[in-house]
Amino acid sequence: MARLVINGGKPLNGTILPSTNKNAVLPVMCASLLTREPVVLRNVPDITDVRKLLDFFRSLESEVEADFISGIVRLRHCAELKPEVIRLPVAMRSTILLIPALLCRFGHIVLEEDAKGCTLGVREIDPHIDVFRAFGATVSRERAGIAITAPTAFRAVQHWLDYASVTTTENFVMCAAMAQRESSLVNAACEPHVQEFCHFLSLMGANIKGIATSTLTIDGTAALSGAEYTFADDYHEVATFLALAAITSGNIRVRNGSPGHFPLLNRTFANFGANIRHRDGWSWVETDAHLQVQASFTPHLLQKIEAAPWPYVPADLLPIFIALGVRAEGSVLFWNKIYEGALGWTSELTKFGAQVVTCDPHRIVTFGGRQLTTAEVESPYIIRVAIALLMVAISVEGCSVIHNADPIRRAHPDFVENLRGLGADVRWEEEA
Repeated sequence: MARLVINGGKPLNGTILPSTNKNAVLPVMCASLLTREPVVLRNVPDITDVRKLLDFFRSLESEVEADFISGIVRLRHCAELKPEVIRLPVAMRSTILLIPALLCRFGHIVLEEDAKGCTLGVREIDPHIDVFRAFGATVSRERAGIAITAPTAFRAVQHWLDYASVTTTENFVMCAAMAQRESSLVNAACEPHVQEFCHFLSLMGANIKGIATSTLTIDGTAALSGAEYTFADDYHEVATFLALAAITSGNIRVRNGSPGHFPLLNRTFANFGANIRHRDGWSWVETDAHLQVQASFTPHLLQKIEAAPWPYVPADLLPIFIALGVRAEGSVLFWNKIYEGALGWTSELTKFGAQVVTCDPHRIVTFGGRQLTTAEVESPYIIRVAIALLMVAISVEGCSVIHNADPIRRAHPDFVENLRGLGADVRWEEEA
């Protein structure tokens, strides 16, 4: 693991070209296994999870060409290899998205342990098992793990999810694309990266209706073709650099090809006195000298930010707003409606002198505007939490250290280099 050393207290200024969303890139890479024809992906980021998937494809004797300077990855999964044991990549949630294609190719797979990514809270596998069983797969527990065996052909199904899970929706779409006749999914996730995933499968020949809605209809096809696809800018990273500008009273212009995803995020930033502007494919933030929580018009109620499945504020972005909450004058209630216990990391903020009160496993209240000091803090294995701790550190004059900051590298290539380009004094150091 590595730590970040930050000498904060300076405004950040400059221009950022954001990378792509790993939550779009990784599922699309997994879906490329559904075809034996060439797949060309552009604007692919050089991040650890991408490299893990490419290494996995090589272990299957797939043809892999990756040029991270140009951002182009070429894949062709035409090998006839039938390994006795398939070792799935570890420490990444997207592993579970390999299962539909592997079932189609090999007919059987053993999931040796629950697929894990960031430690966001309780992340169950049962909704995925429900989907595989619905399409006719048999699932059983064995000493080696959870064994999943595919039917002769996936049958068409009508399914209703317990909740709008992103990866479960993506697994359903892949199974349905290879099934006989028409399948439908109610309570589907519709995040921007799910929309990208569905558009990619459409390019492969899948017939998907209802993209960007909570109900999807998929007409199965006998075979999917190859495709070429260019990933969009990551709205998570756009929002992250806008938050960095707000918390340091800086001036950062961020390329943003999807301002249509931002109306609710615009209002969320405005709750802290940070006004987002979009023009000609670029976004920036305008603030006063100090962030100020905007008072609620409902008497006796705190300003509130709720994170839930899209089109709510994304849970992935809640930490960056919590960082703004501890710096802005005023109080805010933050509510993570998805992951239980995902806010336990906020105790690290108190090491900076922030006042944060835990209400229950889903909610906290920040009392901002206090004088903060430098600190050494520990990041959990959560990408945006490591960034939120960095945000606070970079806004405080003096030297702070964030231990176990490696999760940032899972999603953001050249993140520290980009910060330096904006005037930040920050560097990686390997932990002893």
